[in-house]
Amino acid sequence: MAGHAMRTVAVGDAPGRPLSPIVAGWGAVAHFDARLHTSFDSVRPLWLRLEATGLCTGHQGLAWVEGIANRLMPKNAELLVVEVNDAATGAPVMLLPLMRRRAMGHHVIEWLSCGVCDYSAPLLADARPWTTQSADAAWAAVRAVLPPTDRFHIVGIPREIHGVPNPLALLSLTRDSIQIASSLALNGDPQTLIKRICKSSFAKNFHKHCRRFEQMGKLDLVEADTADMVEEQFATLLELRLNRFRELGRFDLLTQAPVVDFYRNAALQGLSDGSVRLFGLRVGDAYLAVMYVLVMKGTLHALLLGIDQDAVANASPGLTTIGKLMMWGVAQGLDCFDLSVGSQGYKQHIGASSAVLGELCEAVTLRGRGSTAYIRLRGKTELFVRSKPGLYKAVQGLMRRFRRLKN
Repeated sequence: MAGHAMRTVAVGDAPGRPLSPIVAGWGAVAHFDARLHTSFDSVRPLWLRLEATGLCTGHQGLAWVEGIANRLMPKNAELLVVEVNDAATGAPVMLLPLMRRRAMGHHVIEWLSCGVCDYSAPLLADARPWTTQSADAAWAAVRAVLPPTDRFHIVGIPREIHGVPNPLALLSLTRDSIQIASSLALNGDPQTLIKRICKSSFAKNFHKHCRRFEQMGKLDLVEADTADMVEEQFATLLELRLNRFRELGRFDLLTQAPVVDFYRNAALQGLSDGSVRLFGLRVGDAYLAVMYVLVMKGTLHALLLGIDQDAVANASPGLTTIGKLMMWGVAQGLDCFDLSVGSQGYKQHIGASSAVLGELCEAVTLRGRGSTAYIRLRGKTELFVRSKPGLYKAVQGLMRRFRRLKN
């Protein structure tokens, strides 16, 4: 692979991999072949075309993923972008951004995420339906062009991509994980949105909190639309978030300088196309909260939130910001508010619907089996602990105390 930007293999040409005809969901017998790109240069035109005309989440925008590769990918890792095509027509079907890295004496191929992608979802060329059979055939084509590895581990696999089944979620090897993603559908009049789509208890609290904040002065949701405002709001987000997480004894990736650099740079780049945005909830000149979001394909992805919890007693800057952003989103013509990954209680309080994310964890060699077995055992253990509220609360408390001591 060294020294080459692309490598193409038809699934039927791979040693030991017979060509597997599949009855495609679009009504024709088709084969898949794949091409491996080890540079963004060779895949950029296709990526931008699929991003513009196909289906993807905000986490698969080219600028976002290139930033991950350039700023966060480990030095010992290799970029692996796989292009899957319909072998009969040559038409592109999807792109999968992956990476291969060294981990504890073996190689693992995983999603190109590095902790800043909530969802592992390919860029799909169109809305054609997928089945387990077609997904497995496409994955066989992907496997045929990838370099040797000891195991695969892909997490955060959503069931659907804008209503279309995610081929990764349909794979025979994919299983439900312990991760949950939550979202709300946006529609109608922004002024009545909160009352219509949220739980009545949240709507009541939202309006009550707005009134309490307005007693301090004019309450505004302000978008950072200049470089200076991005710098100001990002610095405020960082300060509020780290202070809050230290107080709670929680871990945050934003304690790592490369991650901070990645998010700041992505927000500045987002000024050109609006794909990455910062919003601050202010009373006068004082920030109550700042939220960092992605916007793509009609969806607002909420990523990072920093809040001043002590600004006003018995009022939540975070939930107020979320409510204001939902109203902003529907006014902009967006139809989905993605509350990201996690089972935090406030998401159910708002009235969001939840879906379990998938995980692909496969050992290829004897070296990879140990790590794969450990990952599966860890997942089962965490699932057991989460099923016991008392035990889960005790473990959380222990971890918080440990992190406070560490800090």
